[in-house]
Amino acid sequence: MNRLADTTSPYLLQHADNPVDWWPWTPEAFEEARRRDVPVLLSVGYSACHWCHVMAHESFEDQETADRLNEHFVSVKVDREERPDVDAVYMEAVQAATGQGGWPMTVFLTPDAEPFYFGTYFPPAPRQGMPSFRQVLEGVRQAWSERRDEVAEVAGKIVRDLAGREISYGDSKAPGEQELSQALLGLTREYDPQRGGFGGAPKFPPSMVVEFLLRHHARTGAEGALQMARDTCERMARGGIYDQLAGGFARYSVDRDWIVPHFEKMLYDNALLCRVYAHLWRATGSELARRVALETADFMVRELRTAQGGFASALDADSDDGSGRHVEGAYYVWTPAQLTEVLGPQDAELAARYFGVTEEGTFEEGASVLQLPQQEEVFDAGRIAGIKERLLRERGGRAAPGRDDKVVAAWNGLAIAALAETGAYFDRPDLVEAATGAADLLVRLHLDDQARIARTSKDGQVGANAGVLEDYADVAEGFLALASVTGEGVWLEFAGFLLDHVLTRFLDDDSGALFDTAADAEQLIRRPQDPTDNAVPSGWSAAAGALLSYAAHTGSEPHRSAAERALGVVKALGPRVPRFIGWGLAAAEALLDGPREVAVVVPDPADPAAERLRRTALLGTAPGAVVAFGTPGSDEFPLLAGRPLSNGEPTAYVCRDFTCDAPTTDPERLRAALATVVTGTP
Repeated sequence: MNRLADTTSPYLLQHADNPVDWWPWTPEAFEEARRRDVPVLLSVGYSACHWCHVMAHESFEDQETADRLNEHFVSVKVDREERPDVDAVYMEAVQAATGQGGWPMTVFLTPDAEPFYFGTYFPPAPRQGMPSFRQVLEGVRQAWSERRDEVAEVAGKIVRDLAGREISYGDSKAPGEQELSQALLGLTREYDPQRGGFGGAPKFPPSMVVEFLLRHHARTGAEGALQMARDTCERMARGGIYDQLAGGFARYSVDRDWIVPHFEKMLYDNALLCRVYAHLWRATGSELARRVALETADFMVRELRTAQGGFASALDADSDDGSGRHVEGAYYVWTPAQLTEVLGPQDAELAARYFGVTEEGTFEEGASVLQLPQQEEVFDAGRIAGIKERLLRERGGRAAPGRDDKVVAAWNGLAIAALAETGAYFDRPDLVEAATGAADLLVRLHLDDQARIARTSKDGQVGANAGVLEDYADVAEGFLALASVTGEGVWLEFAGFLLDHVLTRFLDDDSGALFDTAADAEQLIRRPQDPTDNAVPSGWSAAAGALLSYAAHTGSEPHRSAAERALGVVKALGPRVPRFIGWGLAAAEALLDGPREVAVVVPDPADPAAERLRRTALLGTAPGAVVAFGTPGSDEFPLLAGRPLSNGEPTAYVCRDFTCDAPTTDPERLRAALATVVTGTP
């Protein structure tokens, strides 16, 4: 066992028995490289990464390759999900140098952590124009030994180039109607009207963009925005990217039609999509959206919840195919023969038509990924339910994909928000309870006595890595959603603690820009800073949205001002690259709408009339609206202060900037007030 045996990361532990003498990312690793006067091999990946497993098996488990690495390099292995700052800095260098990126990421560094040679996956033998990994090692070794000055010059230039990459913040003013309309136009141009989604293959779920489209429709009434959101969500839900038997989404589709996924299931995708489908149902009443939201929520609770109450990071793409091979998708795909074996010929024929299983197959070796190519209404619902149950029982006997059990704070924040809202919308208190359990774990284990948040934990043991901006922002977002759903002001208070750190440790006071790491975090060759969304909302946009919601709850001018200034980058980037700043565009929609502040004061929270009014408030589609619920005079929510009952009955106030319209006791009037389309800044 090497040094990785002492870590908590499931990804690093997968490499603990490699013959490579791995180091985790520590100062001691770079000191060792200086002492030996050798370069550092930095290998970055994550537990559910298919090609990371491939390269590990081909190269890192190979004794001869390991001997070369151990003799000529100090090898450092990083879990990108534990250290997103390290991943971001060196991925920026890889993309700048090669025009592409991905994982595993392979970077060669000087002992001062300066990069000078880059790549991703390298095969064990030359293939399709790629050198073998051993050839790369030998080339780097020779350059280090014989052309050290040239290596130092390249490394220095790369570091200087990275330091000179500054983000354009525009005029630091939040976007207005014009920029949001331009962003919508840009999305329309990139939209795939035949298949839903944006761009070509591979196709990723555009969760953050769909949230913007739903909010834009709610605020302006733009039917085109709703149509793109609705059609994209339906296409994904009917495709192979969605698990048609057990719920939950795979990471992305390798094709344009959402048929063949990359089979890993990530917590963050499912949290974001669960919330999006719940919001789509809220806007349209779509039964498909309702079903997918609930099935995805149930998937997260059933398959990702840990013994401590948090949510695990991912399920692998690969699993044993029954013959000893570790194969991508083996757990999920079916052949007609397998259907017949489980169901018998008649039900197998029906299942094949219902799920799109063919003799040719849609995946490898004649297997098919289950889809819903036809409308369900033409099939016998009871018979299909029985078929699903039998297939799911049979699938449960297969070797299951591995699970990455680490709890990532940011992704749990996204899950808390999704489960809290989905539970509230569909009267599922068990989902709200699951959200509360995850929030309790974060407070109990991840927060220290100064409300600084740790990035990860595993098996109840907190990790050593500090939280980054997305951790503070997404956990605050989850706590704010939980506060609105439960009426428990303690979650608003905890969100405030986290957002105070954003203001004091992540914010550039001069420009209003946000950094991904705290001012007192470990110094890398560059302080990472990226306002654009990737697989998850950027920390920058997530922080802007959470700051805005907190200000709506509390009336805090510093938090609102910071949100408005942070959204200046959305004004600059939204019209140009709307697909990659959807969460920021969604926050800008909330800002243009107010956001609206809904205070629901009740004499007795258990009163059915109080519950009807509270539920109506939560189901309002006004972009980014916040809801406070409690008894008059409660000090848990500032919004409730000075809001009396009307004739002793449960009463709702709809406000902006703490200035309220006339109160109402009628749920229908409240619904109408929250559905009113508003254009422009109020």
